[in-house]
Amino acid sequence: MKLSIFTVATPDLTPEELAKAATTAGIEGIEWRFKDTPAEVANEKPSFWRNNLCSIDPSASDEELERFRLIAVNNNLVNLSVTPYLNDCNVDETERVFKAAKKVGASFIRCGVPNYDKSVNYNDLFAKATDYLHHVQEFSQQYGIKALAEIHHNTITPSAGLSHRLVSQFNPDHIGVLHDAGNMVHEGFENYRMGLELLGPYLAHVHVKNAQWVPTGETQDGIKLWKSEWAPIDAGIVNWKQLLVDLKAVGYDGYLGIEDFSGQYGSQEMLNNFSSKVKEWLA
Repeated sequence: MKLSIFTVATPDLTPEELAKAATTAGIEGIEWRFKDTPAEVANEKPSFWRNNLCSIDPSASDEELERFRLIAVNNNLVNLSVTPYLNDCNVDETERVFKAAKKVGASFIRCGVPNYDKSVNYNDLFAKATDYLHHVQEFSQQYGIKALAEIHHNTITPSAGLSHRLVSQFNPDHIGVLHDAGNMVHEGFENYRMGLELLGPYLAHVHVKNAQWVPTGETQDGIKLWKSEWAPIDAGIVNWKQLLVDLKAVGYDGYLGIEDFSGQYGSQEMLNNFSSKVKEWLA
């Protein structure tokens, strides 16, 4: 298994700085965040989901996309993914991501999965996602780029089981699953090995991060309340050493994508720490 970095986790680095930092840490692939930066947040301190300096703007010109392609190539890194936010399952926006990914030379994009907040029936959202993924599969065939549905809390795919239910209607050569055990701490925990076995050929990529549950200090009707929050890789609920054993057991040999939101490290320190920990556990 090789390491990649999703640039949402390195908001304070420019793309050029990220490439150098990744190389220093022994990371081999880049997953580019594909999101605009609104003018009103451009002067804020860099942050994961607002003023992120390491992102491809969806309105980027061909010249700008070539810049991102070459940043990786010139540093002997792989342009692994273009990773947008497509939870509305907009078909036209999704094709624009495929086109950008083709120009950057990426192997994957993250496709859309509807959010779930109880306001719309799950079955209706599932039907919407199924119709959307038929279009996505056609784009995947057309552009030669695989689309990944991510296991993510607050969506209709919070677990391996529900992700498999959605993608199993499609060809695993074109539609796969991005496994994310850190997200499953918030919602969707299942036995990791069982989920990996279930996904089988649909297991296409893995994100590596961690989270934990902590008491809020509040009660409701006498019940102690808890909340989930991000944690460093070796301080959360996910036992990554065991999960890496499980990944090996099912024959996974793809990338492990670093994605830390604990906020406890600077970007270079975070990359170095994650890289050394994961390599130690893989040994």
